[in-house]
Amino acid sequence: MKGAMQIETRLGNQLEHYLDMAVSETKLTAANMANIDTPGYQTRGIDFENEMRRALEGVDRAEAPKTVNVKAVDGLISRPDGNNVSMDREGLRMAEAQLKFKVGISLLHLDNEKVLNAIHVDK
Repeated sequence: MKGAMQIETRLGNQLEHYLDMAVSETKLTAANMANIDTPGYQTRGIDFENEMRRALEGVDRAEAPKTVNVKAVDGLISRPDGNNVSMDREGLRMAEAQLKFKVGISLLHLDNEKVLNAIHVDK
């Protein structure tokens, strides 16, 4: 929308990266689920806490990373065809990613509300 005012806050910028990572985690989980019957497929994931720490350090320096580090997930049991995707694990990961996203949206809403209240304090 042209002409719309965009208000940025430090917390808002941090939450933007948090939400991006929650979406990335959801996409990876969906890809893992989609490949449950692919011989040799190895489950992929991200270290959410480590990636969030890296993003926050970047926000503070105004150079936040544009991508997350995706890696094979260690310690999972492989089936005879070499695939190690567990639908139970992926279902749990999907629920966690959705919860993270909902929390991020709620925090972003509260941050925006705080800014709008500050703007309208004199009215």
